[in-house]
Amino acid sequence: MAPKQLVSLGHGKNKLRGLKRVPRSSLNEGRSGRLFRRLDPAPELPAKKLRELAESMREPKGSGGKLDNPKIPSGYTYFGQFIDHDLTFDPVSSLQRKNDPDALVDFRSPRFDLDSVYGSGPEDEPFLYVQPGRQRLVIDPKNVKGEPDLQRNSDGVALIGDPRNDENIIVGQLQLIWLRFHNKVVDKVSADKSVAEERRFEVAQRLVRWHYQWLILNDFLPRVVGPDPLKNRVKQTKDGVAIDTRWFAPKNDLFMPVEFSVAAYRFGHSMIRPSYDLNNIVTDRPVFIPGEKVGELDDLRGFRPLPGAWTIDWSHFLDGAPGKAAKPQLSRKIDAHLSPGLFDLPGFPNAESSLAFRNLKRGEALGLPSGQDVAELMGLKPLTGKKLGAPEPTPLWFYILKESGLGGGGHLGPVGGEIVADVMLGLLREDNHSFVNQNPKFKPSLGSKAGKFELADMVKFAFS
Repeated sequence: MAPKQLVSLGHGKNKLRGLKRVPRSSLNEGRSGRLFRRLDPAPELPAKKLRELAESMREPKGSGGKLDNPKIPSGYTYFGQFIDHDLTFDPVSSLQRKNDPDALVDFRSPRFDLDSVYGSGPEDEPFLYVQPGRQRLVIDPKNVKGEPDLQRNSDGVALIGDPRNDENIIVGQLQLIWLRFHNKVVDKVSADKSVAEERRFEVAQRLVRWHYQWLILNDFLPRVVGPDPLKNRVKQTKDGVAIDTRWFAPKNDLFMPVEFSVAAYRFGHSMIRPSYDLNNIVTDRPVFIPGEKVGELDDLRGFRPLPGAWTIDWSHFLDGAPGKAAKPQLSRKIDAHLSPGLFDLPGFPNAESSLAFRNLKRGEALGLPSGQDVAELMGLKPLTGKKLGAPEPTPLWFYILKESGLGGGGHLGPVGGEIVADVMLGLLREDNHSFVNQNPKFKPSLGSKAGKFELADMVKFAFS
């Protein structure tokens, strides 16, 4: 076994963080840190080569359903984005600033605690909570058809725990589902006369968080990493669940590894479809259309009140969710292709509007190791640049996507799956408040079947 080593799907209007190569800290870890500290950074590519590599990732015209992933419904694309926002938030670093990852400030706790939903709590951010009592979360029916929407100020800005959860219509509606889910759990807890009124919020919040963590461990992770990275890491024992990790071993506080947040976990970008049906009325809407002068009903960009009749029918996104769709839309395969709209992100100058280029440049700026070096450290046979259709050494993000695509794209390949599984499992294990530590025998009670709980069950309960 190799020795143990010593974040986003967001597409908002903040500048790209970290353009130039950053210094290498002598510290073991900071708010962010490294999994593979002993590995050297991959060599920088000339700007022209980097742009060519980014452009090679553009989804070919006429791909249609050929790039669809039959194993993962499209709702999990945005659940993955939601998870990312729950873990990472760095609003202060910029494209021009040199950022040492060991000194980056992650304004999210690196825990699966839903602080993107709860904010810093009812005492510190009371505007998120219904008065009096501050047990329920605020949901406002403010759009033109009186449909539920996120609460907003007079400028249409969502008042929620994480502003990025309003950056597109789909993740905004998923945020709304979690608000509804919490409120339904409060109703359930309030009906239990053994729970004192002053403890209802605490009990409900813990139950919501544990169901969320269960979803990540038992529903999301097996879908995106496949079975191999979870073998021998998650063990059922007589006392409950035990988790082991191979690479992620914080010596002091929890930290967010840049190999995860800047490379491996950005696999979700490749899962985004060019367009989506929200329901049986609102169909074939692209995520983004280039430019700022876009009609209200033309694309799915967020940061605005929900248009009338745009409430999502979740059966279009998840198997088993309530609704009218015969079957859900599928995510795209996890591979080295990105949908066309991600090459013309709104709100950025031309040089920065390509998400592929931004991701590659970000990884280079933070001195990430090459995919080949990480594979070799893991005891795997590295894929060559010729096999990958890329320069060698190969940027880690591209390597992870391409190895997955070469394996069929149904889930992450060996390097990507290893990093994502190891870090996410490690975050659960190191969190003293997770169900893994507080109640390792915990089983979900809010699903349609005893002991079973998937994302569609969460939606069902929220609408029950």
